Amino acid sequence: MGNNSGLLKGVRVIECSLLGPAAITSHLIDLGAEVIKVEPPQGDYVRQMTWPIVEGDSLMHLHINRGKRSITLDLKNPEAKEIFFQLAKNADAVVEAMRPGTLEKLGLGYEALKKVNPRVVFITISGYGMTGPYAKMPSHGVAYDTWAGLIKPEYDEAGFCSIPEHPSMGIHAGPLFGAFGILAGIISARETGTGCRLEIAQSDAAAYMDWYRSESWRAYERPQSEVTGNASDNFERRAPGTAGMKEGVRYQIYESSDGHVLFMASEREFWENFCRGVDRIDLFERWPGEKFADHARNNTELRTELRKIFLTRTSAEWISWSSEVNTPIAPVNTPENIARDPQFQHRLPWITQDRLGADQLPTPIQVLDHEQPIPDRAPTVGQHTDSVLAEILGYDSDQISELRAAGVFGTAK
Repeated sequence: MGNNSGLLKGVRVIECSLLGPAAITSHLIDLGAEVIKVEPPQGDYVRQMTWPIVEGDSLMHLHINRGKRSITLDLKNPEAKEIFFQLAKNADAVVEAMRPGTLEKLGLGYEALKKVNPRVVFITISGYGMTGPYAKMPSHGVAYDTWAGLIKPEYDEAGFCSIPEHPSMGIHAGPLFGAFGILAGIISARETGTGCRLEIAQSDAAAYMDWYRSESWRAYERPQSEVTGNASDNFERRAPGTAGMKEGVRYQIYESSDGHVLFMASEREFWENFCRGVDRIDLFERWPGEKFADHARNNTELRTELRKIFLTRTSAEWISWSSEVNTPIAPVNTPENIARDPQFQHRLPWITQDRLGADQLPTPIQVLDHEQPIPDRAPTVGQHTDSVLAEILGYDSDQISELRAAGVFGTAK
């Protein structure tokens, strides 16, 4: 039935989407917006894509389309196009989450829509964007991360090259930036009465999220007289980005008695607190380090001592102890065990499978003085066709029946 609470109550978005880019509106749903997903008669095949499949629907569909209302329209049918125009007339934004230009080819692009709704915000989200030599290339989500330099190929014992296990970036960051753009456009449209056209490439988003590494490489193209390392490294340049942390000692991952922890005492104050806490002030006296950002790079002797020390306690014991002595030590979790972490359990309570079809994470945005909506399960194909036409456009049951008989909603193949 759509959300009736949340900070974005009253915001309506019409979405035409296929596969992962549909996540662009998931962030809006979680904050109370109404999203109407216009699907072709056969539906978005995201329901069968990737794994796992949960009672017939993919987890991807259950997550990125949760809370949305689905209607089917055969947009090659003139009456279906008229319905689309009517929906856009009453919407804040229209999302084209598929190959750029798809809606324009159907006569439903930005120029056509703004004639019926001058305030409409129109956004296209795609793989490589609307311009450039890769704009028309077919692709899937991992492509944006390999393009952005985020994934290093790995080889097995037989010499076969493969995709390593990795966190996805472009397919998540692209929709997030897109949602941010939609809201900016809506704010401007409500102030000025004029909408806008936006576009976001998931590949661009992946590269932007890794700006520290690419900008470090760019900075290192300048002479050393202009761009150096930091003072604690005697101004020696480290490898760009997080690669420069490999030789760290006071900022490093260590094995505990039952797992791993991340030690982060790169400030002298935290390092001294650690040494006193483990009754090894001799380590501080011998290697006090710089006041800030000193990782004690390549100090193998110190690293050997710390390795012995960290093996004496469990990860949970180190985490608790770190707060007592005021030195930063963090858990090193995996996607498999993170749900057992007490901080995760406190901050990210699952939205349970009985509501969404699979246990899913809530939005990480917490509104402290306002009730947040809980999304409904992702829709079946065309589940809300009748109710959307009746509630938003005022069609009665006879009109809807006539449209169905005329093939406006199409026939699933």
